[in-house]
Amino acid sequence: MSEPSGAPALGKIGRDAFDRWVAPHLGAARSEVLVGPRIGYDGAIVRVGAGRVMAITTDPLSLIPGLGPRDSARLACRLLASDAWTSGIPPAFASCSFHFPPDLPDATIGAYLEAMHEEWRRLDVAVVAGHTGRYEGCGLTIVGAGTLIGLGDEGRYLSPAFVQTGDRILVTKGCAIEATAIAARLFPRRLQAILDEPALARARGLFEQVSVVEDCRTLIHVGVRERGVTCLHDATEGGVLGGLIELAHASEKELRVEKSKIPLAEEARAACEVFGIDPYWTLSEGTLLATVRPAHAEAALNSLKASGIAAVEIGEVIGKGGKLWLTELDGAVSPWSIPESDPYWAAYGRAVREGWN
Repeated sequence: MSEPSGAPALGKIGRDAFDRWVAPHLGAARSEVLVGPRIGYDGAIVRVGAGRVMAITTDPLSLIPGLGPRDSARLACRLLASDAWTSGIPPAFASCSFHFPPDLPDATIGAYLEAMHEEWRRLDVAVVAGHTGRYEGCGLTIVGAGTLIGLGDEGRYLSPAFVQTGDRILVTKGCAIEATAIAARLFPRRLQAILDEPALARARGLFEQVSVVEDCRTLIHVGVRERGVTCLHDATEGGVLGGLIELAHASEKELRVEKSKIPLAEEARAACEVFGIDPYWTLSEGTLLATVRPAHAEAALNSLKASGIAAVEIGEVIGKGGKLWLTELDGAVSPWSIPESDPYWAAYGRAVREGWN
């Protein structure tokens, strides 16, 4: 389900494009910026006063026709909030810009914004600014962008800069969480052919797990930096393996991971088989990657378990470098420094064009 030869890859840009287009064009250099735009970082950290920082993250806002306006809005809020929480600083304020197609019904826009309001309220986030309009050339599924802002103590924020050799690597839930949840909602008949009803129900239920807010909240309470968690990163585009490579690059550390330890549920394997994509490399919002000081790894796992969040240790940080050393299922060890393109977007586009249900 690949794009035609020569077509640009869909989804977020890769490292080379980031280095060419984004990194050299960041405006003024300001001393308050402690963490700016970088591959593998989910947001920025800006000093706003003595011992205080502001955490900021921005992401697209989607309205997916097959999910409908309410579930699309809830999903969009959760994706933004997940990125924000990986900073270690809870988000408090949102700014949203909406660019709706001219022919989108008023009732659909109303339902979308109402559901977003309900989700922001649940997340304890206040919308403080934004823009809303209809414009020619705008279409689904991307209908705008949102920014979340949080304020907290400078000694509490997390980033890949705090990862050290010896840290243990934890993963929550498993692979392809978001891809599976969307497939179960949009193409249930395809999954019914290869899954029994309990497995299909689990796949549908994954929609409620497409968030790492509770995962982050739980781990932050264990402790941060020398007292526990050193870095949090959610596995979005590029999946679990892509997220691990981003983490290795961002921290400039070598990661050693055993693929056999990464959880892969029956329903996720089946959904990705239907899509024709690799579950280890595809959209997995809801999966949290965490590095934890060795002395606190057991406490972190126990705390997640007590919160009802499945988690396992899959490897460790082994030194400086910036690569993922992956022990494959057959025992071979593969070095990775550049992630594969996420195949989800091309697969989803083809499924929609062919009228899957």
